[in-house]
Amino acid sequence: MDSQPEIARVVQLPDGRYVYADPASIVPAQQTGPQIVHQHIHQAAPDRTVQRIALGSGVGAGAVAAGVYFGPLLVGALTAIAANLAILAFLAVALTWGVVTVVRTVGGAEGAAAVRNVRRSRRRR
Repeated sequence: MDSQPEIARVVQLPDGRYVYADPASIVPAQQTGPQIVHQHIHQAAPDRTVQRIALGSGVGAGAVAAGVYFGPLLVGALTAIAANLAILAFLAVALTWGVVTVVRTVGGAEGAAAVRNVRRSRRRR
């Protein structure tokens, strides 16, 4: 196996072309100008904030794991609670509207007299 020749590798030349060659045999090109460095700065994901705070303050890996695990879990639970409360509020409004509509429709002269009495008692206070 050692007697077989080594496979040629794909190498990118300084002008941007790709060739099959041995990287050691390519002479590096002399740079005439200043070297340009492209630096990409990326913002950390929001769920990493707890990790960074925990690690920066000397808290152990348990706090980091808790932040990573319970953070999204807490957001999901609060979202579910908010959705349930919104549905309950909508049902309360719809049922109240239905009851008021039925009472207005069914109530006759006695209902109208009761409404007048309630309005008068509120004005006296």
